[in-house]
Amino acid sequence: MLTQAAGRLKLSARGYHRVLRVARTLADMDRSAGVKRVHVAEALSYRRIVVA
Repeated sequence: MLTQAAGRLKLSARGYHRVLRVARTLADMDRSAGVKRVHVAEALSYRRIVVA
């Protein structure tokens, strides 16, 4: 899911890593054993979408 979103949103490597880091934090807060799709989706929802 993150790979597809990175392509659509044109995320840089830094942006990809930041989304993954937020998703890991959300998974930790959820006491989940690993990062799940819902965590990635929530992390992506926090990204600002800038239309040029």
